[in-house]
Amino acid sequence: MSDPSGIHRRRRSPRRALLAVLGTLGLMAAVAAPSANASAPPPPSGWTQVFLDDFNGAANTGVNTSNWQYDIGTSYPGGPANWGTGEVETMTNSTDNVSLDGNGNLRITPLRDSAGRWTSGRIETVRTDFQPPAGGKLRIEGRIQMPNVTGTAAEGYWPAFWTLGAPYRGNYQNWPSVGELDIMENVQGMNRVWATMHCGTNPGGPCNETTGLGNYTACPGSTCQSGFHTYTMEWDRSVSPETIRFYVDGTQFHSVNAGQMDAATWSNATNHGFFIILNVAMGGAFPDALGGGLDGDTQPGRPMVVDYVQVLSSGSGTTPPPTGNRDAYSAIQAESYDGQGGVSTESTADSGGGQNIGAVANGDWALYRGVDFGSAAATQFVARVASGAAGGVSGLVEVRLDSRTNAPVGSFAVGNTGGWQSWRTIPANISGVTGTHDVYLTFTSGQPADFVNVNWFNFGR
Repeated sequence: MSDPSGIHRRRRSPRRALLAVLGTLGLMAAVAAPSANASAPPPPSGWTQVFLDDFNGAANTGVNTSNWQYDIGTSYPGGPANWGTGEVETMTNSTDNVSLDGNGNLRITPLRDSAGRWTSGRIETVRTDFQPPAGGKLRIEGRIQMPNVTGTAAEGYWPAFWTLGAPYRGNYQNWPSVGELDIMENVQGMNRVWATMHCGTNPGGPCNETTGLGNYTACPGSTCQSGFHTYTMEWDRSVSPETIRFYVDGTQFHSVNAGQMDAATWSNATNHGFFIILNVAMGGAFPDALGGGLDGDTQPGRPMVVDYVQVLSSGSGTTPPPTGNRDAYSAIQAESYDGQGGVSTESTADSGGGQNIGAVANGDWALYRGVDFGSAAATQFVARVASGAAGGVSGLVEVRLDSRTNAPVGSFAVGNTGGWQSWRTIPANISGVTGTHDVYLTFTSGQPADFVNVNWFNFGR
């Protein structure tokens, strides 16, 4: 069955497509189940850690929102219903569904209420720039215990640790061409880890959508459900053809390379950054393909437990999280954000061309990493904005540094400018800023309606 809006209907084609890979795998060497809480290992020689969350914090608190954002409801704004997969839960930011356990772990817990309605959790990294440097490697890994439930009690469970291409954020209609790399998926409480690449067109295409190019294996030693295992993707640009490999506890069980598809498809799927997702879905196409979805026997309350997620980089051009890579005094294109919440991109309808961010309303935000203000303080902020908001609808465009929760260093108010593509350049004073900072544009309004589009911004002295 095709999914005209894209994401995840690919999970999964008929059972035979999933079972055909079984014969390609040998037995895995047994290893002892690791302990329940361990720090992320230090980077090996030649590797640099570019992201880490050890999920340390007080019990029953939420995730660090500098690292993660919550996906809420049953779809992205304007995206395919039920996250495009047919899953049935509603995602929340409640600590009932997503919380730290106080022992260095994250717990994502699906729950069912008395009316039979399911809730669960889905979080994704704020950063969307994870990719290997030219000629280098990227490694994304997580140490995870899948929900400890098996048999009929596990029917419909679908935990996952995976990534999506950055162009998907804010678009939600361009899957699978922008690429998806699934590091760990599991359904029905089976002792199996699946790894998959999605690309090209849906249905069919070089990645055989909606199934994708995938493989699976049993977890070594303890089962996937009864113990922690380390799930890893290594993306290698130091070899030809460029290759993406998948591992469990250090043993490779799947790979995909650029030679398996045409150059344009590979480029469209990989020539950009990715963001990371952790979630537990309930029901949907993948469980349906392997024995059926939710029923009265399904037991709620069995969490996926995540000890850590880290990202390492190696090779030519390796850098830690971006610093100083944006000039505060040159135009920063609004659509070049490194993370966002609630905004979308669209073509800018004037002679300058390009794009702008739009559909901006109260509570929305966009992140621009590594803005270099230099040693002489910036005292002005300037942005090119437009608004077709109704009468009485207006709001603030604010600048915050390094955290969305920090106080604004400056802001300006904007209302209707004559239309959503009627552009004005508006200046504002800011408190003096020096050095290099992550810049957040945040948007505050007394009304829920959209109130502004942003084309570009910069700073001045």
